[in-house]
Amino acid sequence: MMMMDSTTEASGSSLESLMSSFNARITHLQELVIARNMFPASSMADLSAVDAAVKAMELQVQAIKDRLREETQAIPKTKKLISASLKQQKKLQNMSLHAPSQLPDRVTVSDSNTSRCLLPEFSVQDPGLEALNLKVNEEPAPLPKEKKGRSSPPMWHVTASELDSLSSYMRGRLTLEKVNAAINDMASYAEANAQLIIAPKKKLAENLWEKALEIRDIATMEGVKGKHFFLEADIKGPSLKLDNTGKAILTVLRHLGRINETRVGHHRIIILQKPN
Repeated sequence: MMMMDSTTEASGSSLESLMSSFNARITHLQELVIARNMFPASSMADLSAVDAAVKAMELQVQAIKDRLREETQAIPKTKKLISASLKQQKKLQNMSLHAPSQLPDRVTVSDSNTSRCLLPEFSVQDPGLEALNLKVNEEPAPLPKEKKGRSSPPMWHVTASELDSLSSYMRGRLTLEKVNAAINDMASYAEANAQLIIAPKKKLAENLWEKALEIRDIATMEGVKGKHFFLEADIKGPSLKLDNTGKAILTVLRHLGRINETRVGHHRIIILQKPN
């Protein structure tokens, strides 16, 4: 706002300066008109120059008026954007203070599964049970964790009252069906990434292995660990796309607390979260 005020003041000062110069030229023109009657042959060149200067000044004055009108019309929109940005900043700060760094239920399940695998190994004293103990030790450790520790991505759909509570400039032409269809797409993106995290290499195509390694690295980062997420690059429809409508939907879902965002390297990470 201060920049806009300073721009307006500068434009006003420039306009006053031009008007003063314009009046001086008019006075000079009047003097030349009087002189023309005295020296008609030599005054034509001066009058032509004055006429050209006056026309150039008129164009400059009109350009400044147009600029001032545009700035004045933009002030209400800018105020609304600043207000919405401050509200969004406050909401994100509150969310960051209360968001857990990881999901405790997953840690509990993992510890439980680990203890089930380890306890028989140290508690078996009967030689007759050695074969059973060997069989337990031969099973891959990650498999029980994957089956019991993984859950489907959440789909916290937006209600009609939530959508109606948004300001008209934020809601735009979005409908409840479009927004909730985008939430379904985001859940499917997150589910695809979850599958890449747990899938063994032999079950992945060669072109997916590199992405799987990248997704697994991202999944261990602070703020992402234990949460359902997807990359901005994963957004490819069918309902959610990286067009103007898709960007408007993401803005609405951030405002309603359905998603949170962070950056890992050159990737923009979108995290699904439960609304307040």
